[in-house]
Amino acid sequence: MARSPLARPTDAPPRAHLVEQAEPTSPAAAEEGSAAIDPADLPRHVAIIMDGNRRWARLHDRAELEGHAAGVEAIRMLLRHAVRRGVPVMTLYAFSRENWARSDDEVTGLFALLEQAIRSETAELRAQGVRIRLLGRLEELPDHTRRSIDDALAQTADGDRLLLNVAFNYAGRTELVDAFRRLTERGVTPDEIDESVISEALYTAGLPDPDLVIRTGGEQRLSNFLIWQSAYAEFYSTEVLWPDFGADAFDAALLEFARRARRFGR
Repeated sequence: MARSPLARPTDAPPRAHLVEQAEPTSPAAAEEGSAAIDPADLPRHVAIIMDGNRRWARLHDRAELEGHAAGVEAIRMLLRHAVRRGVPVMTLYAFSRENWARSDDEVTGLFALLEQAIRSETAELRAQGVRIRLLGRLEELPDHTRRSIDDALAQTADGDRLLLNVAFNYAGRTELVDAFRRLTERGVTPDEIDESVISEALYTAGLPDPDLVIRTGGEQRLSNFLIWQSAYAEFYSTEVLWPDFGADAFDAALLEFARRARRFGR
């Protein structure tokens, strides 16, 4: 007796049954090294929780702010490698809204590092073809910090090789609150709301969701980072502290991603 077609919810996540799944890279090919990464196996969007700056500083008997400065240097090297690899979108978790709970000296130092990095690296980012986008409640930042950010956004607007999202003063739950407020202000009715409508109200509107979320420093949690967008992301944790996360560590994460079979609920 023939079965009737299964009645699916009209708002079921389309990725669960429409995304084509490529075969994972074979273990033998993966062991050959970074050259074995097929461009078709690269994630479209890599999101990174940069953890371990303070532990790195303590390990090297340095001030905590020096650990954050070393973390900025790691970003510089990683971006060059990501451009070489051909990763089109990257999101870095730089400062969470929870980080306001740290000492005044550390928070002020982090803002100063951001401004310094933006000023010193804008020309390099332009040369690399990197475009900067900021995710978070920027209106809560000091005026001079926002001015530096706005200048960098304008100067890198033509970058076409890598879109770099910097999540600064960011929290995933705050992002959802802001998205729902936008929908309310636009007069969207409950019947009009579905996953695509919510996605287009997020800070990341128009971007692909992360395929790969990397966390350095050995922890195994998302820490309120891209919690909507990471629903189907592959999670990769490494013990490497962020200032030590270089090209080889990034390639190891890419190879692990290429090995995995992504089924999206099928």
